[in-house]
Amino acid sequence: MTAIKMYTTSWCPDCRMAKMFLAEQGIAYEEIDIEDTPGAADIVIQANSGKRKVPTFDINGRFTAVSPFSRRQLEEALGIS
Repeated sequence: MTAIKMYTTSWCPDCRMAKMFLAEQGIAYEEIDIEDTPGAADIVIQANSGKRKVPTFDINGRFTAVSPFSRRQLEEALGIS
């Protein structure tokens, strides 16, 4: 089973598009708001070479930022392309 964590912010339009895509595909994920979860922003910054990019996905321990949102990039990261 694929474990998916999605690091987001409440104001991020790319995050909203990614959530809609995952809902359309019926893919479950854990959402982590980096502004509300202690240490989450640090994880995103470390995963993205010092940049605070959202949405950032942790898919089975492999980090991928999909910012700006790209359906193709997310499909590839999830292995559904």
